[in-house]
Amino acid sequence: MHEDDAAVRELLTGLGDTWAVVGLSNNTSRAAYGVARVLQRFGKRVVPVHPKAETVHGEQGYASLADIPFPVDVVDVFVNSDLAGAVADEAVAIGAKGVWFQLDVIDEAAYARTKDAGLVMVMDRCPAIEIPRLG
Repeated sequence: MHEDDAAVRELLTGLGDTWAVVGLSNNTSRAAYGVARVLQRFGKRVVPVHPKAETVHGEQGYASLADIPFPVDVVDVFVNSDLAGAVADEAVAIGAKGVWFQLDVIDEAAYARTKDAGLVMVMDRCPAIEIPRLG
């Protein structure tokens, strides 16, 4: 286990409500679509980040994290593990406060780099599962 429940709680309640969801598109069959909807229900602003830069759940999309013209608190990563490290590095570069790697998104080196950069990091968990547990 890479993270403790304190890190989960801090990401969900303590770092801010603007979440960039990398890999979010209008494909309703993808997990990112449903998780983003749950995050919105719990008061998060969900910013889609996808090469298509689609508007999803009423929010303007961007092709990359660097294209977002306002501060992002948490970067939620729905890409394959082999791409996730670059996204975590981008999150550090844009000044995000935290990074969340979704279920089955695992990159040990990226986890270490992100934590070393001072960000709160969770790996291989899902915020849609964790939020209701907060109570």
